[in-house]
Amino acid sequence: MLEGKAVVEDTDMPVKMQLQAMSAASKALDRFDVLDCRSIAAHIKKEFDMIHGPGWQCVVGASFGCYFTHSKGSFIYFKLGALRFLVFKGAAA
Repeated sequence: MLEGKAVVEDTDMPVKMQLQAMSAASKALDRFDVLDCRSIAAHIKKEFDMIHGPGWQCVVGASFGCYFTHSKGSFIYFKLGALRFLVFKGAAA
């Protein structure tokens, strides 16, 4: 398990939610191959939808670009191992 090894790059989430995101990522990495970014992202999204209600989005990969609008207090971007994780709840612009 890689818990405790995540490095938060940017966030506006409460600390408890940040820890949940990093824990979900760590569990997903234990469960899926590191190259299966789609399954890793789906696992994290489903966990956040279950805990915090629907509407969560998750992007996982070694390199990606994005531009999005998120609900206040629902964004985290962190790295864990060789992967980057972006978790946020979408919002209308």
